[in-house]
Amino acid sequence: MSEERSGANILVESLVKQGVEFVFGYPGGAVLPIYDALFGEERIRHILVRHEAGAAHAAEGYARSTGKPGVVLVTSGPGATNAVTGIADAFLDSIPLVVITGQVPTALIGSDAFQEADTVGISRHCTKHNYLVKDPADLAAIVDEAFQIATTGRPGPVLIDIPKDVQIAMAAWHGGPAQRRQRYAPRTQGAIEEIEDAVAMIAAAKAPVFYTGGGVINSGPRATALLRELQAKTGAPVTSTLMGLGAFPADSTDWLGMLGMHGTYEANMTMNQSDLIICVGARFDDRVTGRLDAFAPNSKKIHIDIDRSSINKTVPVDLPIIGDCAEVLQQILDVWGDRKPQDLTAWKDRIDTWRQKKSLSFPDNRDAIMPQLAIQRLFALTKPKDPIISTEVGQHQMWAAQHFHFFSPNKWLTSGGLGTMGYGLPAAIGAQLGNPDSLVIDIAGDASIQMNIQELGTATQYRLPVKIFILNNEWMGMVRQWQELTYESRYSNSYSDSLPDFVKLAEAYGWKGIRITRESELDDGIQAMMDYPGPVIVDCCVHNEANCFPMIPSGASHTEMILYGDSVAGTMDDEAKALV
Repeated sequence: MSEERSGANILVESLVKQGVEFVFGYPGGAVLPIYDALFGEERIRHILVRHEAGAAHAAEGYARSTGKPGVVLVTSGPGATNAVTGIADAFLDSIPLVVITGQVPTALIGSDAFQEADTVGISRHCTKHNYLVKDPADLAAIVDEAFQIATTGRPGPVLIDIPKDVQIAMAAWHGGPAQRRQRYAPRTQGAIEEIEDAVAMIAAAKAPVFYTGGGVINSGPRATALLRELQAKTGAPVTSTLMGLGAFPADSTDWLGMLGMHGTYEANMTMNQSDLIICVGARFDDRVTGRLDAFAPNSKKIHIDIDRSSINKTVPVDLPIIGDCAEVLQQILDVWGDRKPQDLTAWKDRIDTWRQKKSLSFPDNRDAIMPQLAIQRLFALTKPKDPIISTEVGQHQMWAAQHFHFFSPNKWLTSGGLGTMGYGLPAAIGAQLGNPDSLVIDIAGDASIQMNIQELGTATQYRLPVKIFILNNEWMGMVRQWQELTYESRYSNSYSDSLPDFVKLAEAYGWKGIRITRESELDDGIQAMMDYPGPVIVDCCVHNEANCFPMIPSGASHTEMILYGDSVAGTMDDEAKALV
C-alpha cells in the first residue's frame, strides 16, 4: 500500500534502503528540506564537516577504506562547486561516491538566482553520471540506479541534483524495492579465447612482470587473493602503481615496490626490460610510463581492465581483456590449471642486480631528521597495529609510498590521479568513522595540511582519534624540488612563510600537539602519539632541503632515473643500453 511523502523523505528512505551509514555534508538553503527529513533520523548518521571539499574527501576516505560507497550532501551554488574538487578526485581514482546537491527551485533554473550554479554541467566531465531530478516520483529509482552505477564497473562518483521544490513536492511512496532500470551492465568476464591467449603468453614468457593498480583493490578482497594465487603459480615479480599499494604484500621476495616517477630502480628497470607486462587494473598513467617512445620497448602487453576506454588510450597493447579483475584472474587461474611457467631464475637474478642499487637509500644527516627516516620509524612502530594511512600530496606522499609498507588492501588512502592537496585529513576522518577500532594516520606536509585544516573541528566534534604526522620542512617541498632540478633553484613562491605553531593549533582545536626536532626524539614522539587516546598532531621538523629520490625527470624514460648521488641518471647497464 502506497502513501504520499515529500521528495526529501523519499530520498532519506531510499538512502536507508541502500544501507547508508554516514552522510558527509554541510547544510544550506537549497537542501534544508532534506536536512529537516534527517532531523531525528537514527538510521543514518550525518557528519557535519567544516567545508564541502572536506565532505567529498571524507566520503572518499570512508569508501576507500571500507569498500562501501561514500555519500555526500551539500547545498546549491558554492556548496556544490566546493565539492567539485573532491568529485573530480574520486573520478580519477575510481572511488564510489553518491553526491546529492541541492538546486534552486525548478522555475528559477537558468535565471541566475541566488546560489544557483549549473551543477549538472559543471560536474558532467568528472562524474560517471549525473541527474537533475524533476519529479519526486523518480527519486527512489534514481537513487537505486545511482548506487548501482557508482559501485559497479569502474567505480566512480555519481551526482544527483535536486531542486528545492522537488524536495518539498509530494509523491507516492510504496516502501518496497525501487523498480531498477537496467541501463548499465558493464562486461565483467573476458572472452575464453582472450583468456587462453593470456595463459599461453604468460607460460611462454621468460621475463614477465605483473603491473598492478587500484583496480585490483576496487575489485575487492577476492581480486587481491587471486592476484597472489596467480603470482605464486607463475612466479612473475609484481610492481604496483601508487593507487595499487597493498594489493600484493610488501614482504614478498617477488615484490619490486612501486614503479613510476618516484618508484624503485628495480621496478622501473624490470618493466623496461621485461618481455611480457601483465597489466591488472592499471591504466598506463603518464607518471608510470615516462617517455612513451622508450616505455618497455621489447615487451608484449596484456591489459586487464573493466573500463573499455582505458584500453589502448595511452599505450598500445597486444592483448586487451575487458572485465572485472577478480573475474578475469579467476578465469586465468582456471585455464592455467597445473601448467608450469618458464624457469625464471635468470630473470630474477638480473632483477637482483638492480636491487643492489638500493635506490631508496638516502644520506645520513645528524644535524636534522631525514624525512625518509621519520617514515621508516613511523612504519616500524605502528606496524603491529596495522594502521590505515592517508596522505596529503607532495614529497611526504612519495616518501610514505616508498618507506611505509603495506600487506593488505584498503590501508592506503591517497590522491593519485588529481594530486589534491588537502585530501589526507578529511580522508582520515572518513576512514576513522568507517573503521572505529583502527589506528588512522594522515601523513602530511606543512603546506598540504593547511588546505583543509578546518576539519580538525570535525574530528573534535565526533571524538575521532585521528593522528596527523606532519613532515615539516618549511617548504612546498615537491615544488621546491622541481624548482631546484628544473628551474636552476629559482624558488618562486615555494617557501611556506608564516607557518602556524602546529602544537598550539592542535591545542586550540582540543587535540594533543607533539613536536619532534631531533632524531633521538622520534621513537618517543611516535609512541606518545599512539598512546594518546584522542586526536594528535605531530609536528616532525625534518631536513629543509631533502629531495625525493629516485626520480624520473619529466620527459625522461625509465632508464634515466636520478638516484641519490647522481647528477644525471646514467645508471642503466650495458645490456639495457644495447636493447634500448
